[in-house]
Amino acid sequence: MNKKLKNIPKFRNKDDERKFWDKADSSQYFDFDSAELVAFPNLKLTRQPISLRLTKSLLTKLKLLANKKDVPYQSLIKLYLEKAVTDDYYRLAV
Repeated sequence: MNKKLKNIPKFRNKDDERKFWDKADSSQYFDFDSAELVAFPNLKLTRQPISLRLTKSLLTKLKLLANKKDVPYQSLIKLYLEKAVTDDYYRLAV
C-alpha cells in the first residue's frame, strides 16, 4: 500500500500529545503493513498496590492452590485475574 501518511505534529507537552492520540486515527500517521515487531525486554510494567477483601475460605483455597503450584498466592491471584480479564475482553470485543 502506498498511501500518503500525515506528518505527526509537534506537541507542547505530554498532555497535548495524549489528547491528540486519543482522537487521531493512527493509521493515517503510520504504515502498519510495514511495521516490524519490537521487543522491550527491560520495560517494567507500572504496578499499583490495591486492597482486596476476600473471604477467609476463598483465601485459604487460593493459598492451597498456590502451594500445590509452588507459586506465591498473590502471583496466582494476578494470573487468574489476568486470564479472566483477557478472556472477557476478547469475548466482548467480538
